This record gives sequence, structure tokens and C-alpha cells, in this order.
Amino acid sequence: MTVQHHLQDRVGDLMPLAREELAELVSIPSVADPRQYPPEECERAANWVRERFAALGFTDARLVETADGSKAVVGSRPCGDPSAPTVLLYAHYDVQPPLDEKAWRTAPFELTEVDGRWYGRGACDCKANILMHLTALRALGGDVPVNLKLVVEGSEEQGTGGLEGLVPQQPDLFAADAILVCDTGNASVGHPAVTVSLRGMVNVVVTVEALRSELHSGMFGGAAPDALAALIAILASLRDDKGNTTIAGLDASQTWSGAPYDPSQFAGDAGTLDGVELLGDGSVSDMLWARPAVTVIGIDCPPVVGSASAINPRAAARLNLRIPPGMEPGKAEAALRAHLLSAAPWGVHVDVALEASGAPFRARTDGPAYRAIAEAMEEAYGDPMTTLGQGGSIPLCNVFADTFPDAEIILMGTEEPQALIHAPNESVDPREISAMALAEALFLQRYAATRS
Repeated sequence: MTVQHHLQDRVGDLMPLAREELAELVSIPSVADPRQYPPEECERAANWVRERFAALGFTDARLVETADGSKAVVGSRPCGDPSAPTVLLYAHYDVQPPLDEKAWRTAPFELTEVDGRWYGRGACDCKANILMHLTALRALGGDVPVNLKLVVEGSEEQGTGGLEGLVPQQPDLFAADAILVCDTGNASVGHPAVTVSLRGMVNVVVTVEALRSELHSGMFGGAAPDALAALIAILASLRDDKGNTTIAGLDASQTWSGAPYDPSQFAGDAGTLDGVELLGDGSVSDMLWARPAVTVIGIDCPPVVGSASAINPRAAARLNLRIPPGMEPGKAEAALRAHLLSAAPWGVHVDVALEASGAPFRARTDGPAYRAIAEAMEEAYGDPMTTLGQGGSIPLCNVFADTFPDAEIILMGTEEPQALIHAPNESVDPREISAMALAEALFLQRYAATRS
């Protein structure tokens, strides 16, 4: 029996345990927001993770409090050969809130199987990746020929930067030759991929003021400036008729050179309604991963129910600008700010406040770890590995790259479009846990061999 088939059989035998433990972990509502859930739930999840990895040889596994109050699980497992490479395994145990529980077809914190998929909040993002690590290590048993380090953070979904502050403060805990950031996934079930590009982001709140107070729309409408109408005009200027983002100073013509994203598949993944067109004059991959994209993610204005026949003196919107690698957040913010101010009609007063920003990221793909994961994924899936971009931001990747410039950072995991991460009815396909666990186990063996 080949090593691959032995490991494949071991992973298959371990999947019932993976399901049982994922059910335990999903049942813990580890939302890292004390306004919504008790902090004790996150600590309970952290201890669950610590205990499982301690049982697998991470005898120093412990909880380390970060600056935002969250607790990260850290630990190490030497292989006995100090010359062997070191691999850092990353995941996070905190989850998004369930949002509208009425929109869930199953209980959000109870792992439930429907049509072969396992449903529950955090079932995929990112608790399945924790089980992927556990299953890979259990399949290998004592035959792990690399030095391992572990970090499972507890506030990734809140974006409060606890781990991002800890890494440069205590670099010895995280220093590695290769870092597996397991919080992404494949373009579709059964087709292996690593993410090599992440967009950065700039969040701003734009506020428009035109009047001292509300005015009767019958008595004053037509001549009095309407702050909400001015805001609508400003927001409409951010895109052209095709939906391309049009902010002066931001290049919106770049193209994506990696794997394409089929438009019909994307329309299905995105849930576009019949007859609704996709945006932009580039390919789907260009629009998602190579070009800037601005989204209006919130507006402060009177709701329809309860609104009066009055002119609005003030209105505000929250904007999320995603930027591809090659664009600096500071320059993107300045360009967005200048655009919003110049687009304001009628001399209305406009304030643009920066809320948050993060740099884009591009991974190296020319090192031994990348070659080893490509071989491992093709062996595990029977299909060549492709490269993807991701529209979301993972600021921790930039922190890892800045702190450990020689480390190879590989983004991978169990997520794919059907998982509906961050939305109601999140789920994971157990075949992705199985295949990714096998790929990780094969990678750890192959990477050691490339460095020997």
C-alpha cells in the first residue's frame, strides 16, 4: 500500500470522529463580541482547542491573552530534528453571529446534516479547518517529520487585531519556514486551490449636511437642498453605467492572470436574480481580484415606515473600498476622499471619516513549500491545484510577511462558495475536510523531504 493510500484510509477512518468533534465545537457559540454572547463561550472554545492539540503532542499548548482581550491558543510540537523545517498551523475558533436566526433552515449552533453537507455557524469558517488540522495530524500519528507550531486565534471575525499585535511582540511563538493560513478554500468542491492574492480595504463614513433641521417638503421642496439626494448623487458617481468603480487615481484596468471564475458559476454562487447583469467590463476574476471595488454597506436615513414628508438635513453612508495588490491603502483613501468631496453637489457640507484600512497581500509562489503543497493537493484530489484571489482581507497575512520575510505563506482551507460563510445556513462539505486533511498530511511529509 502506498503512503498516499495509507493516509487516505486513515483519514477516512477518522472522519466520524471529525464529525463528532465538529458538532461539539459548533455547539459553542464563540462569537467574540461580549455585547452579543458571553465571553465565557469563547474561552470554552479556546480550551476545547487547547485540549485537543495538547493530546496530539503540543504539550505546551496554552492560552495567551491578546491586546483586544481575546485568547489565542498557541503551542509547539518538535519533531526531534532541529534541522527540519518548521511549519506554523493557523486557524481561528471565533465565528460570525448567526444574524437572522429565522433565515436558518437548521439550528445555527447545532451541526445538522442536510443533503450530505454539515450545517451550522462556524461549521466551515473556521472550525472545519481546526478539524482539518486535527485529522491530518491524527492520520500521520507519530510520523510528522517537521517541527510544528500552532496558533488558533479568537477574534479574527471581529477584526480587532489581537493576534496581529501579538505576532511582532512575541515572534518566537510564530517563527516558521512555512505558514499554513487555513481560512480560505477552493473555487468549488473537489477542485483544489491556494489563494495567492488578497484585496486590501478602506472603510470610510461620508456625512452630508445641507440644512439646520428638517423642512416641510411641500413648503420648501424644490429649492431647499436635500442632503439625502446629495448623498445619492455622490454615491452614484462611484460607478459608471457598466458598474465599474470610477475613482480618479485608482487603476481599474488590471487583469487577473490566475484561474478564471466562470461567469455562470459566479452568478449561481452569488445568487443573482434572473435578468440581473454582472458588473464591470472585465472578467469576473478581474472584477473580484485585480481591480478596486467600492460597496455602499450602510446608509443613515429615515426608514420607509415612519418617514415624514420632510426634506432631510443630514445623511450618511458607510463605504467599503476593496483594493488589489499594488495599491496602497493610504493613497486609495486619499483618492476616495477627493472623489467624494468633488462629487458633492450644491455646495453641501461633506465630511469623510476613515474607519479602518488594511493593505492587500500577494503570496510568493516560487518556493519549496508552494511546490510541496501543489504536489500534495494534486495527489489528494486527483486534480491539479490552481491559484485564486480573494476579495476579502486577512490583515494577519501582512503581519506574518513583515515579521517573517523569508517564510512562505500558504492560504488554503475547506471554504468554497456553497459554504455561505458569514451568511445564514453556513455549511461545509465533509469531502473538503477529508481531502484537505489528506493534502495537509501529504504536504508535511513532502515539505520535509524537499528540505532534507
